[in-house]
Amino acid sequence: MESTDSQAQALRFQPQGARAAGQGNAFAAEADDASAIRYNPAGLTQVHGIQSVVGINVLGGSVKFTSPTGLDSRGDFNGSVNWPPPSNFYLSADLARVGLPILSPVTVGIGLTSPFGMNTRHPVDGPFNTAVTSAALPLIAIKPTIAYKINEDLSVGVSADIYTFASFLGEGHVEQKQISAGALGIPVGASVELNGKGTGAGVTASLLYTPVRNGAGKPIMSIGLVYHSQAVLPLSGSLLVNGAKVADASTDLVLPQIVTGAVAVWPVRTGEKEWKVELDVEYVGWSSNRNLDVRLSNGATIPQPQQWNNVPVIAFGTEYKWLSPQWLPHWDVAVRSGYTYTGDPVPDRTFNPATISLSAHTLSLGAGFLCTGTGRFLGIIPCSGESALWPKGIGLDLAYQEWFYESRTVVDNLNPTVNGTYHPFVHLGTLSLRTLF
Repeated sequence: MESTDSQAQALRFQPQGARAAGQGNAFAAEADDASAIRYNPAGLTQVHGIQSVVGINVLGGSVKFTSPTGLDSRGDFNGSVNWPPPSNFYLSADLARVGLPILSPVTVGIGLTSPFGMNTRHPVDGPFNTAVTSAALPLIAIKPTIAYKINEDLSVGVSADIYTFASFLGEGHVEQKQISAGALGIPVGASVELNGKGTGAGVTASLLYTPVRNGAGKPIMSIGLVYHSQAVLPLSGSLLVNGAKVADASTDLVLPQIVTGAVAVWPVRTGEKEWKVELDVEYVGWSSNRNLDVRLSNGATIPQPQQWNNVPVIAFGTEYKWLSPQWLPHWDVAVRSGYTYTGDPVPDRTFNPATISLSAHTLSLGAGFLCTGTGRFLGIIPCSGESALWPKGIGLDLAYQEWFYESRTVVDNLNPTVNGTYHPFVHLGTLSLRTLF
């Protein structure tokens, strides 16, 4: 068996809410709904009452590979769409609005996201089948969060980031399959699977500063700073050959620290219209991913050098919103667009087709609809009710992204079958449902 990569190094899945996705993921300085739990926990102090956001992402595309000899192969994301689909859920509560006025500066929340990894699948008889035939990382992050408003202009927030696996998502573990090249005494051509699961934790700390407001007290400029700590997940699982377990396996997955700085400006913000532009810049510390050596219970070790590099992520987004326009009273209607540049952290020598690790340019479009008052959602459901059990508003946010990857030619890889040119194509649709209580 050649050196194998357990797909645990899978790159970040950035769209974690349709409002942000429609703006190219530039949301850390706005962060004014429950998805602030992911983008900037301090922003939760702007979210009044109780609010929930439920989102789902539908992702499709393919990866075309051309070997140095001209042989073509094509992989996908476990089918025409990635399954299970990356999803998210957020719930926040303004403690003053839920009967605890003594805690009026405090907002709490809980989030559930799919922050890393997508399923990939390549032909079993493909040119690099000794590197990977399929891989999956159904990792989830559980994020209990608290935010505190220091004064009208400054808020801080912190969340625990609990990374783990759940049995209802795929196989409930990280998994990679490949065909043996004959190493470690495993017969040439045998089906090989490495899998594992575990739990680790990190922390996110953030602030939101609003130096300029309009006469109604709404932000005209906001600045966000967010720090996600490094997290280490000890993974334990099995090495399977032709479906039979031959050894226990373990490794340590290191997730990177991430530092984000963001600024949002509203050139227009009146009682009728709002226009926001935002720039987010991230530093992603992938250099902490030095190796993913797999330790086997029979005493052998499968070396997996990574030697990844730190990279930037730059996101620019804008949103234009009509507030209860005459042509659609009791509704707020928004249109959004954005652009994201994501750097490539993986050197040629340790590149693995299990992960789409190429520089990417993402274009985004989105729209949002928030219904309140006497409006009716979908023309049928009342958007607001007198009962405490009925929401005061219902919102629907939609976004579409095209990920344009720069073609990459890999040379001098540790597994020579991986050498060649890769042309990925990815498109994503995302939907979020907001409810306000």
